[in-house]
Parts: sequence; C-alpha cells; structure tokens
Amino acid sequence: MKPKEIFIRSLKREPVPRPATGSATSVATVDLMKKTGCFFPEAHTDPEIMAGLAAAGYTEIGFDNIMPLFSVCHESVALGCREDWGVIDRMPDCRGGLYTIGDDIAIPRDLVNRPSCRVPLEALRILKKRFGDDVAVVGKVFGPWTLGYHIFGVEEFLISTITDPVGVKRALATLKEVTVAFARAQIDAGADALCFADHATRDLCSPDAYRDFLFDIHHEMTERIPCPLILHICGDTSDRIGYIRDTGMDCFHFDSKVPAIQARELAGETLALMGGTSNFTVIREGTPETITADVREKIAARIDIIGPECAVPLDAPYRNMQLLASEVKRWSEKSDTVS
Repeated sequence: MKPKEIFIRSLKREPVPRPATGSATSVATVDLMKKTGCFFPEAHTDPEIMAGLAAAGYTEIGFDNIMPLFSVCHESVALGCREDWGVIDRMPDCRGGLYTIGDDIAIPRDLVNRPSCRVPLEALRILKKRFGDDVAVVGKVFGPWTLGYHIFGVEEFLISTITDPVGVKRALATLKEVTVAFARAQIDAGADALCFADHATRDLCSPDAYRDFLFDIHHEMTERIPCPLILHICGDTSDRIGYIRDTGMDCFHFDSKVPAIQARELAGETLALMGGTSNFTVIREGTPETITADVREKIAARIDIIGPECAVPLDAPYRNMQLLASEVKRWSEKSDTVS
C-alpha cells in the first residue's frame, strides 16, 4: 500500500498495514532548509521553493504526506494584514487591526489570486504533479476564529466575545467564507486533504465558547468543504474533544498536553487522531530511545497518524522526525494490519 493510501485510509480509520506518519502543520527546520537548499523566507513567497521544502517531508523525513503552507499568514495577508515573512530561523508574523467588531468586513473578490494565496496554490499543483500518485498532498486553511485574531487583534476579539457576542458571530459568519474559498481553491489545486487550523486553545477559548461560537461553524465546514478535514487546535483540548468528535471532522491533530490514551478515549471510534508527539521532549530533544518509546505509546493508544503535535521548532533536528517515521515502519514489519 502506497504512503498516500495509508494516509488517506488512516484519516477515515479504515484498515491499514501500519499507522500513518505525518503532520498537518509545518515540519520545516533550519537543518532541513540547509539539506534541501530551500530557505525561509523565500519558502513562503516562491512556489518552487515552497514545494521543494515541503517535499522533504517525504523525501528526507519519510512521512506519508507533504504540506507546503508553513505559516499562519496567507489568508490574512490577502485580506490586508501587514506581513513580515520572517528569516531563516524565525516564523512569519502578520499584523492586523484592520477592523473593529461591528465593522463590515470586505472580502476581496480576487482573494485566492492575491500573491499570498496564489503561491501556495501553485506549490500544491507542483507537489501534486510530482508526488500525487504516491504521497498524500495536504493543504492548510485557517478557520474564522483564527482569522478574527488576525484582523481584529487578539485582545479586541476575545473581549468582544463577552461584550458583543452578536458582533463576533456576525464577523465569524463573514470570515468563514474566506476559509471555504481558500479551501476549495486548494482542492482544485490538488490537495487530497486539508488541515483546518482554528486556534480555539484552552487559554483563549473556553469549552462553552467553543460550543457557542464554533461548533456549528466547524460542522458546517465538514459539509461545505469536499475533502477530508484535519482540525488542528493547540494546547490541552481534553475539555472539547467531545464537541470536536460531534462536528463530523475526519481527524483531530492534537497536542501532547492531552495524553494519547485519553485523547483516544475522548475521540471515540469514529474520529481519527493525528500527532500528539511533543515538539520539545521528543522532536527537539529526543533520543532514539525516547522516540521509540513515544511511537510505541502512540501505537498502543491507537493513534491513526503519528507525528509532531504542531509546527516543529525551527531549531529541531529533522533527523528526529526521520527516526520517528522509521520506527513506525519498522514496527509494521512485525505486525499485522491495524484497524
């Protein structure tokens, strides 16, 4: 079974010869850039360089998927936020404050054709042409909660969930159309699945706020975006995995703050799980022994796609991800099909 089939079947919790390996978020590291010759910040703004760095997730690390959108900025920059594409050892940042709650948000008609969106769309086409029969090509979009942070500013947005919840819901209803438009464009460009990142983290969004502001929207996205969706939320999400399970999302990319066995218990048998491997104790600081122990823990907990919990630290050694992927495959050589 090719890596692509293993990855896609794992998203659906269908029988596979081994757990999949991969990430829905960035696997870019400084040493991986040096290995490939594809560097930040050009990997955010040049489609060939973006595709070249993303491809290393498969060609160098050995993951079953590739994902070329390394930053959180693409849609927000297209909406008008000021961008700082960073440097080789610093991720990009976007500065918003474009609107206040209650303003009418203008979505440009040419949103997906603006450079910050057009570049990853072209990178997806390149990757699909090069690897589409063998490896899962995964895109990434941001949900309306994250876009709200960017265009309003985090403080104003969060305060407004208390002082003007109607205004926040109105803004989310507008911003979700940005998510859908960019998602459909990525599917047209060749994405087999999408990371749907919406940073409703525990320290910024209570479980009640998730239920009241986002549950219905996330359910709606599963109906309007015609491909498997991998919801990504950082932090301890144990208080909302039950809600996430009921949205209809195919997969949840979870943080190591939720123990793997607890994540599986909360997710039930229908929601696939990805990630859960600590970026710090395993991906950056890990040894062969701790990486092996982590893989075995994830396999015992029936995690469907084993890999980093979030975008990996830029100073992490990419070979630790390589060791993780190799250990999963080594385990499969002595095991029967998993389901």
